[in-house]
Amino acid sequence: MLRDHSLVLVDEVMPKPVAGRLGSLYNVLAVIAGTVFIALMAQVRIPLPFTPVPITGQTLAVVLAGACLGSKRGGASSLLYLLGGGLGLPVFTGFGAGIMHLTGPTGGYLFGFLPAAWLVGSLSERGWDRNLRTNLMAMFLGSLVIYAFGFVWLGVFVGFDKALVLGVLPFIPGDILKMLLAAALLPLVWRCLPGVRGTDDT
Repeated sequence: MLRDHSLVLVDEVMPKPVAGRLGSLYNVLAVIAGTVFIALMAQVRIPLPFTPVPITGQTLAVVLAGACLGSKRGGASSLLYLLGGGLGLPVFTGFGAGIMHLTGPTGGYLFGFLPAAWLVGSLSERGWDRNLRTNLMAMFLGSLVIYAFGFVWLGVFVGFDKALVLGVLPFIPGDILKMLLAAALLPLVWRCLPGVRGTDDT
């Protein structure tokens, strides 16, 4: 049974009201839920002694929010997360808050969340999240965007040779595991939805 690939997961699980104030409220609540999810996953934190960049659940949450909510709402969730943290809400890793998190050595990774969520959401709106192979590619591209922003930003602080060693290489194994988890999870959820035959392989 073929499905409308423009629908992302949240709209399939909880159908959106057609229009009007209920539709707007639906979108606002979806964005807030995505932001809360990112904030909670940010507290899954493994510090490393040799780098200022910890391993966290943030990147997994960002790409999942993008995939489940779509490009606009996924991107808005990341933007709201950054704004809230920058204005003092304790949503960053380790319940951190404040503008210094955005301007410090790890700020590039945070700013990379917005385009990464938008990209993954855009691909999910094209049906990429319903197939293991294409969903894995979407997760890879989203993570690559975060790495690119983080690497360039960190390079300004420590030099680009050290940025590769401190901010990229130590996190590749963990991010591969996170990408595989996210890539396998979404097609499985699609298969379990009532009336959905399964992922499309074409």
